[in-house]
Amino acid sequence: MSLDKTRMMPGFEFEREARAAGFAQVAGVDEAGRGPLAGPLVVAAAVLPVDFHVPGIDDSKRLTEKRRELLFEALLQVEGLRFRVEVVDVQTIDRINILQATWQGMRQAVSSMEGPAVNFTLIDGTPVPDFPTPNCAIVKGDGKSQSIAVASIFAKVTRDRIMRELATEYPAYGFDRHKGYPTKMHLEILRDHGPVAAHRQSFQPVAQCAVEA
Repeated sequence: MSLDKTRMMPGFEFEREARAAGFAQVAGVDEAGRGPLAGPLVVAAAVLPVDFHVPGIDDSKRLTEKRRELLFEALLQVEGLRFRVEVVDVQTIDRINILQATWQGMRQAVSSMEGPAVNFTLIDGTPVPDFPTPNCAIVKGDGKSQSIAVASIFAKVTRDRIMRELATEYPAYGFDRHKGYPTKMHLEILRDHGPVAAHRQSFQPVAQCAVEA
């Protein structure tokens, strides 16, 4: 497979604009796990040092699992990089719905960041109501902003590790392979065995299987 050399990598344009406007602590925020039928939603926020440079940072969805893990470990070694990860469990998702859970996780990740308070946030996707800081929502921001891309890696790697742990708890469900997404394999397992506590009971395929069980 050849790489598309014309595709732009995430840059620092949005971060520079925010800093030029007087915001010294600029965070990027992103989530992993809105679409799956099982497992938590994970939201991460990241504040990068001004001189940040880690080669290969990209939208986590464009990276292989191995590459994400390597970058995750490299990011942990970057002096001055701050991040916060919030895990929103399936019970909360079922209670308030996935959109509200995403907004809640994003607000919490930014407001709970240790160190100097975040004073501007770059949000992946669409605007989040009642956000605790001034912000800019960027559609497909994980492919445009280094801060959001870093947050996407923290969120995705954390969630994948949780799903691998769930695979040991529920070995028949293959959570380490499909990560809870509605793949053909997952839907067949769900129909054969029914949902478990790790499933989002409010999501239609899970609710339907529960009714049929």
